[in-house]
Amino acid sequence: MNALVAPEPLPVALSAEKSALLARLAEGLAAEELYWVAAWSAARAGQAQRGVRPVDLAPVDAPDAPRLTILYGSQTGNARRVAEQLASRSESAGLPVRLVRADGYPQRELAKETHLLVVISTQGDGEPPDDARGFVEFLAGKRAPRLAGLHYAVLGLGDSSYPQFCAIGRQLDERLAQLGAVRFAPLGEADVDVDAVAAPWSAGALEQARGVLGRAAPAAVRSASVHALPTRHAHSREQPFAATVLANQRIVARDSERAVHHLELSLEGSGLRYAPGDAIGIWPTNPPALVAQWLEALRLDGAQEVTHQDRTLPLAQWLSRERELTRLTRAFVAAHAAAGGHADLAHVLRKESAAPFAELLASHQPIDLLRRYRADWHAGELVAALRPLTPRLYSIASSPRAVGEEEVHLTVARVEYAAFGVPHWGAASAFLAAQEEDARVPVFIEANERFRLPADDARDVIMIGPGTGVAPFRAFVQERREAGARGRNWLVFGNRHFTRDFLYQVEWQEALQSGALHRLDLAFSRDAAGKVYVQDRLREQGRELYAWIEGGAHLYVCGDANRMAKDVHAALLDIALAHGGHSPESAREWLADLLTQGRYARDVY
Repeated sequence: MNALVAPEPLPVALSAEKSALLARLAEGLAAEELYWVAAWSAARAGQAQRGVRPVDLAPVDAPDAPRLTILYGSQTGNARRVAEQLASRSESAGLPVRLVRADGYPQRELAKETHLLVVISTQGDGEPPDDARGFVEFLAGKRAPRLAGLHYAVLGLGDSSYPQFCAIGRQLDERLAQLGAVRFAPLGEADVDVDAVAAPWSAGALEQARGVLGRAAPAAVRSASVHALPTRHAHSREQPFAATVLANQRIVARDSERAVHHLELSLEGSGLRYAPGDAIGIWPTNPPALVAQWLEALRLDGAQEVTHQDRTLPLAQWLSRERELTRLTRAFVAAHAAAGGHADLAHVLRKESAAPFAELLASHQPIDLLRRYRADWHAGELVAALRPLTPRLYSIASSPRAVGEEEVHLTVARVEYAAFGVPHWGAASAFLAAQEEDARVPVFIEANERFRLPADDARDVIMIGPGTGVAPFRAFVQERREAGARGRNWLVFGNRHFTRDFLYQVEWQEALQSGALHRLDLAFSRDAAGKVYVQDRLREQGRELYAWIEGGAHLYVCGDANRMAKDVHAALLDIALAHGGHSPESAREWLADLLTQGRYARDVY
């Protein structure tokens, strides 16, 4: 039998007077009403910690009252942002609405749901976001109910530079129909330029929702949401803040195979606030050398004025600041194949086999396509065919308790390599690595509610972060040190070489000496004959790791989603088998339960 872990104790006890008030409030409430009070209280507490607008205490709809439930699953924040916008527009239109994250949705309510709108992203190789794994598995499983009384719509978010574009959105849309539900809007599929599809789709879906749901009686009486809408700062994704660069320091040896930079930015005057676990969004500018490569390959004049969607800019500026140049998309591959009449390139896009397209994405940037498959492009057609440049998210590597609320740190691995005989760059990493002190960088804060330190500071914390995945754990250790947390901190870090790539080595050593870090396990994959990775260290220390987790520890993983995170997940399953007496099935359930509890959190990309 597995050891039972007690619920986290409340950090603050209620007075006798408040306890009596709470008891009187709860007296006579039905189960669904008690659930609503608990959800509202949890949301209000979380929002207060993050400095956002509290939930309105609106009357709860009767169980059979029609309402629109907007459910979202989000890994990087895009699906959450779209869902919040949909909820706001629904309320403005007088529709009774409930906004809920997928892992906070009571699955038993699905059978009684009448109007459901799902906004969900697809990660990596066709996987759901972590906060929606339980919902996706439930819906796909045998326990999913018949849904003959449900009207629904699904908006999928994805990245067409991956073969499994919007796979989870498609899966949910098809499964809901199989269970007897009726679409009130067709499936929407949004690429990285989310708003280009999400905005018109949302308008159409809400118009259809009004038709099947009808307007709420008075618009002022709204369903309470278990998720509060955030307070809008003056600066946001749409209106970034120009942060001043305070420091930009290379933190690996000169002979390291990859340059890694530690940047410190000033948020003074921005009004932006963040917590450990959040990300900072960066609006990059493409490398000038890459823009020059494009103009040369296409034999185009960078000074040529191009008008697109009522904006007129020189072509060079479109390519530098407005268009994505480093990531291939299915749409651009198709457009380039058509422009040059390349049947062999068009063949790669055929959906009966995803392997050729996946191989192309893994080995080529768009510039390689331009050189390998020649085509004549007109400047205006090129701008229209390219995807808009989008921001990049970086895990924040500082705690505001330690560095001050108006300063933020990040850790950036510069992407720069040679392929097909020419240099290649990453857009944001090259942009950031080149910034000098006093330069300005457009930034915004992206909250990550699922990647938070435990509310009970007596809980132990296990942090697994190879390479730049260690960034948020620098913030965690700083935060726990400044807060005087009582729990232990265990860091598992990996990279290629000890002498070249030990990021923040001095800080970790000082943290060990001061007691801010209780254990540090290292995996340097290129320092021995056999490669050793963080997942190997986990297996080596499996007995103690399992004991920490069973004792209530919270487990965090940050870094590469496609390989490292999967390998770590597999190692955790092996540890449960070897040291917890689990069967393969119960080991999977054990990890899934940790994920549902919020005690297994991943910030993967």
